[in-house]
Amino acid sequence: MSDHEAQTPATEGDAANPCENCEANGGKGRRGFLFAAGTTLLTVGGGLAAVPIVTVAIDPGEAPNPNRWISLGKASNFKPDQTVFVKFIMPWSSPTDGETNQNACYVRCVEPGKFQVFAINCAHLGCPVEWFAQSRLFMCPCHGGVYYEDGSRASGPPPRGLFEYEWRITDGNLEVFAGRLPGLQEGP
Repeated sequence: MSDHEAQTPATEGDAANPCENCEANGGKGRRGFLFAAGTTLLTVGGGLAAVPIVTVAIDPGEAPNPNRWISLGKASNFKPDQTVFVKFIMPWSSPTDGETNQNACYVRCVEPGKFQVFAINCAHLGCPVEWFAQSRLFMCPCHGGVYYEDGSRASGPPPRGLFEYEWRITDGNLEVFAGRLPGLQEGP
């Protein structure tokens, strides 16, 4: 190597310049920019993730109670010997849920003050059943399950009758216990 070649300074952007992105060069360059950008993004992301935690810590409010009674309307609005499709809002819903916070049931008024409230789900695989007033049957379109008007199994693959909600009448309103969906589970 000649003396002339050994003394030629490295040019800007030359790979031979080891200090292009180092602290001695003020941390400027691509590596310094990426470090600053990454640190900024992590700080902003951490701050956004902390907002719900800090909000609950400052004002925890009242936790929603999913085990509660939901009104389906005035008991007198349900006529004897009729089965009606009714929608209600789930007790664990939030304002951002949209239509996904709605559930439905079939209310059968056996006689004034006596009801059966059925879940709309077939006991076979959970498809929504439909009420056909002309034939007085619930039918499942998925696999042909059929139920009598009292919810008992008539035919098809369902192993049992329709699931029923627990109900009560309070201040003239028909209410269902909507804390958990009706099913085979037992206990609180």
